[in-house]
Amino acid sequence: MGYAIVWLVNTILSIMTWSIILSAIISWLFAFDVINRRNRFVNQVADLLDRITAPLLEPFRRIIPPLGGIDISPIVVLLLINFVRILFNRMTAPFLIQMLG
Repeated sequence: MGYAIVWLVNTILSIMTWSIILSAIISWLFAFDVINRRNRFVNQVADLLDRITAPLLEPFRRIIPPLGGIDISPIVVLLLINFVRILFNRMTAPFLIQMLG
């Protein structure tokens, strides 16, 4: 049971990381007019990624202003996610594995 919880937490953190990265890439592709929102599939993917990442990024976007038009909140959130992952794997995961087997 302990291994399953550790796997689940690490998987969720990985999904959050990749969602933020993909959302940033798609926003750059929109900004440079490589792709556009008229394509239904692209629009649905972008909307899904926005719905996944918005709850993570919005609190930081309120605090951190854009620097020269560049939104650095995804970088801050990615650093925070990696910090939480390291903290969890070093401190909590061994305890969970030992206690729950």
